[in-house]
Amino acid sequence: MLNRLSRPVALALCALPVVALLAVAGFAPLPFSVAQPGPTTNVLGDDGGKPVIKVTGAPTRDTRGALRAVTIVATGPDAPVHLGDVLDGWFAEDRAIMPRDSVYPEGNTTKEIERHNKKEMKGSQDAATEAALAYLGDEGRNTGDVKVALQLGDVGGPSAGLLFSLGIVDLLDGDGSGGDLTGGKSIAGTGTIDGDGKVGAVGGVSLKVQAADRDGATVFLVPRAECSDAKASAPKSMRLIPVSTLKGAVTALTDLERDSGSVPSC
Repeated sequence: MLNRLSRPVALALCALPVVALLAVAGFAPLPFSVAQPGPTTNVLGDDGGKPVIKVTGAPTRDTRGALRAVTIVATGPDAPVHLGDVLDGWFAEDRAIMPRDSVYPEGNTTKEIERHNKKEMKGSQDAATEAALAYLGDEGRNTGDVKVALQLGDVGGPSAGLLFSLGIVDLLDGDGSGGDLTGGKSIAGTGTIDGDGKVGAVGGVSLKVQAADRDGATVFLVPRAECSDAKASAPKSMRLIPVSTLKGAVTALTDLERDSGSVPSC
């Protein structure tokens, strides 16, 4: 015959599995990555002593201002992330907790992921060049002999595509009438691009806005679908311009430079 347990003892016994689960969760690695603002690079300048954009077959312009490609940095695919890291990052404004498969969507090893990211970057560079030259061709520029080489250090993925295209346009044509596409400002942005000049969404926009602000950008080009994410972390001093095409981005920057037209805003 079993003796009836006292209420405190019964509660303690019921709590033991919960405590055990919390202990396991506290020490077990979780399928997340911790991301934070990364470095920015002016695509109109050099990276590692080499020009980010190298054009041959046509003269290029001397440019003022900057077009800053922005990045995030995240814990590596093999780095363990525990419950404490998730809780710390959850409440930090300069960090974000992201599902690991959204940061590293393909591959199980660091080398596989690096190969995937490099492949995506190469595809993004090709699309950025195609889109920029197509835009300039539509504007009446002869681009038949133009060749473009792009490089951006160890950055992987497709999110610098829009900035690469804008950099090519600025170096070859500026605002189309002798001025700089940047208007001499420090402009940052993010977005994928395809060969037709369509701008696509990327991840980590709120962190990228913080990186842009840290490095002195006053204007940020953001894929239209991600305006709300950008607004969540942008200071009031930063102008957020939503874009969906390369042509729309060039028009917005040109109107901003000339203080004319209706520049869209998030």
